[in-house]
Amino acid sequence: MELCVQEETFHHCCQLLLQQSEQLRDGWSWESVQGSQVGYLRKTALRSVDINSSSVWDQVGSSSDSGSHTVCHQQQQEKSALVASFDADNIEEDIADDDGGVCSVSKDSREVLQYEYHILYSCSYSTPVLYFRAFTLEGRSLSLEEVWSSVHPNFRIRLQNSPLNTITQQEHPLLGQPFFMLHPCKTEEFMKPVLQLAQDQHRPVNYVLTWLSVVGPLVGLDVPLMYFTLLLPSPALLSNNKPN
Repeated sequence: MELCVQEETFHHCCQLLLQQSEQLRDGWSWESVQGSQVGYLRKTALRSVDINSSSVWDQVGSSSDSGSHTVCHQQQQEKSALVASFDADNIEEDIADDDGGVCSVSKDSREVLQYEYHILYSCSYSTPVLYFRAFTLEGRSLSLEEVWSSVHPNFRIRLQNSPLNTITQQEHPLLGQPFFMLHPCKTEEFMKPVLQLAQDQHRPVNYVLTWLSVVGPLVGLDVPLMYFTLLLPSPALLSNNKPN
């Protein structure tokens, strides 16, 4: 089963995500390039991290309140499919053993960083791609090594053992500035079971939103579960259309 996301579908999913973000005050915006229709989704967030001991911390702030994190049965099913396809069977158990995934060290080792996340469409892979960069509050950019150290150890091990599905530094295709990115070559592989599950259950799925719920947490960007309770049927959401 082969799956490609058309650019038109990508933009429609982004529009729906923006509508939900506005309701949840989650801070996503659409940034156009030179007044054209070409653009990207953008969000900034503050995170308290320990870049020295390779620990990841709770997100302490964002451009706005992300709303309640209500768990729903449908999202739990999708998450299970995503985790299985990501070969991360033990990630949730490992994180749960780590006091809910939140490490605790002395306050002196914490540092508040500002992250900037961009979601772009890749014509080469026909998928969304997550670009991001991070700064200290003094304006210093984080190095690739420091970014790697902010990834939760359970995720970092799997990413580093998969060279084509990893964090790299690339030039932003629209801005021409250095950004970090998660390589999109495995996107089709881990999204297939999610879309198949949605098709079998006749449920709507926003491709961009569901994809983001998988890749975002790898770099500290969590997706509130309230997004999925607000999801409404739409012909562009790939829920009832069988992937080619």
